[in-house]
Amino acid sequence: MRVRAEFTTEPFHGEGPIPEHVTAAAAPLTTAGLTPELGPLGTSVEGEAEAVVDALAAALKAALRHGATRVTLTLGDVDSVRAPEQSTDLTGGLSRLIGDVERELGGDLAGLPREEKQHAVRLLEERGAFEMRRSAETVAQALGLTRFTVYNYLNRIRESG
Repeated sequence: MRVRAEFTTEPFHGEGPIPEHVTAAAAPLTTAGLTPELGPLGTSVEGEAEAVVDALAAALKAALRHGATRVTLTLGDVDSVRAPEQSTDLTGGLSRLIGDVERELGGDLAGLPREEKQHAVRLLEERGAFEMRRSAETVAQALGLTRFTVYNYLNRIRESG
């Protein structure tokens, strides 16, 4: 069985180099022959279940040894964890909201710099986009980000009030 794991380690450091706890977590995944996709706000890896689960144990231990204070993990078969190709927004409302924000910000969301992507997430949050089913996956795809990054942007927005 093929699985996909996505995990976020905290604390977040925002701009600058990827934190040590993130790079330390990637090393056991690579050593296990997996190809992790990592960023400052989320890491994902896909492969055979046994290899991924064994490597994850070592990866999470490495993250904690290198300063992670919290880890959030999602693990499931590839089809249940991967973002869907089609939005489940049957009325097109989410697509319209994304289009409105693209026009407002002057272009394709995926091509925007990080600060503008964060602003786009804020605008979409204010307009209720994230109340729709599977909206985070659809927005992540439009922004060229991982779902975890979108959730992290949302958490920061919601925490700042």
